[in-house]
Amino acid sequence: MEHPARLTIGDPATANEPLGPFEAWFAEAKKSEPRDPDAMALATVDADGLPNVRMVLLKGWGPDGFVFFTNSESAKGNELAKHPKAALVLYWKSLSRQFRARGPIEQVSSKEADDYFHSRERGSQIGAWASQQSRPLASRETLEQDVADRTEKFGDGPVPRPAHWLGYRLVPLEIEFWSEMPFRLHQRIQFMRSAAGTEWTKRRLYP
Repeated sequence: MEHPARLTIGDPATANEPLGPFEAWFAEAKKSEPRDPDAMALATVDADGLPNVRMVLLKGWGPDGFVFFTNSESAKGNELAKHPKAALVLYWKSLSRQFRARGPIEQVSSKEADDYFHSRERGSQIGAWASQQSRPLASRETLEQDVADRTEKFGDGPVPRPAHWLGYRLVPLEIEFWSEMPFRLHQRIQFMRSAAGTEWTKRRLYP
């Protein structure tokens, strides 16, 4: 359970915008969270409006939004193509904190996608070619053979980024900082804006 004194570090209650507190919280999470402080739940909706949620990794953030990468032909990629809006949650159990955001989705530039793709381990680059993400797989052996085939094809040369492997940016219109407090009287601070580039407004929410 978080002591109230900890809220003075990157306290969203005293900030005029959400990025500063987020950076402070994320820096703390990288020190205290035992694994993947950048793991976030990403929620989308399918053609029938049925929600879908899965864990992805946050790979960039800034005034423009929060960036992740995926196969555009996957379930999430197809859902985002039809309904380019999403919500995300990062939960840091070690800090008793939760960060939420939701808003429209836009694609990052090809250069940004290229730069990140080529920063990945070679095995992950080849895996992006071998995996038909979210589609039925006959057997594990089939996937392993696909990896072997791609490994042989690319040899020792560079692995190009697949055209279907893209980066996405969630442009937040709503952000919430949640901090655990005694007796479940948690602190919730919400930032809102009408569109990207407009001023944020802030309010407290009941637990």
